[in-house]
Amino acid sequence: MKDVVVGLGEIGKPMFKLISKSVKTVGYDKNTKLNPKSNQKYMELPTRFIHICIPFNKFFYTNLKKSTRKFSPKSIVIHSTISPGTTSWLQSKFNIPVIYSATRGVHKRMLRDLRRYTKFFAIQKNAPDAKWASSQFSLLMRKAGVKTKRMSNPLTLELGKIVCDTSYYGWLINYAQISQAIASKHKVDYDEMWSFANEIHKFLGNRPKMFPGFIGGHCVIPNLELIKDDSLNQINKINEYFKKFKK
Repeated sequence: MKDVVVGLGEIGKPMFKLISKSVKTVGYDKNTKLNPKSNQKYMELPTRFIHICIPFNKFFYTNLKKSTRKFSPKSIVIHSTISPGTTSWLQSKFNIPVIYSATRGVHKRMLRDLRRYTKFFAIQKNAPDAKWASSQFSLLMRKAGVKTKRMSNPLTLELGKIVCDTSYYGWLINYAQISQAIASKHKVDYDEMWSFANEIHKFLGNRPKMFPGFIGGHCVIPNLELIKDDSLNQINKINEYFKKFKK
């Protein structure tokens, strides 16, 4: 029995390194140069989990179907950030269990962070073989030295990843952007102004000072498109205002 990691980018490559230490693992990417030479040893083995680490876009479902046809897994695990409701919809399309397990960490140290953070996961209650898939996934992570926690349903976890992780981080940077704009308007030093909050944050832990930079990258702003919430979209609007302000 083997596991397969599909997509050997910023999430998939460290995921492959993580689980291949304890189970036979094939790494598969459309860029064949990224595929490990060790693949040939395990290709003929039956597949237990297929770990999906590809970007969520309009081709996601098509690429997922192609991968499942190629490897015929017993279960699917999605580690990519996805639109809320996706896991439920995918489960209706497949007759094998679909697990969602959101990824946390910083890309440049993702392998370390995968080991450090608890790996939350969720599965539809009506998914086929849900108990087997959950226990096998927990066992796999435990063998890799990773703690797991099962949430009540995938939708809660899908929302948690966007609302409580990347978007929350975006809001914090937004406030830094706003406070720097105010400091600049009144011609005062940003760092000196914020020093007033240092002890408050030390004692209460609720006044974090962030660096007021433009939000780029491919997590915070792109993830807003996955949830399409007018309130959260203020993050993007403030970010764009700050970009013009800095000019």
